[in-house]
Amino acid sequence: MDTSIKDFEAALAELDAIVKKLEEGDQTLESSLALYERGVQLSRFCHTRLEEAERRIEVLNDRGELKPAPKLGDT
Repeated sequence: MDTSIKDFEAALAELDAIVKKLEEGDQTLESSLALYERGVQLSRFCHTRLEEAERRIEVLNDRGELKPAPKLGDT
């Protein structure tokens, strides 16, 4: 995972800024592609964090106690 992404909120804010830049339509093709690629990285990061949060909530609901959620790929 990209270590330049600090946390969910920062990733979401950067993704929002990228969407706004792309919607303006005044970027070069290369710049647009670079922004799009960064947006995909940020989107995947956010999706992964949301899945992790969902698993933690499921653990809490199932057992009524706080336990670390299993890591991605653990079964």
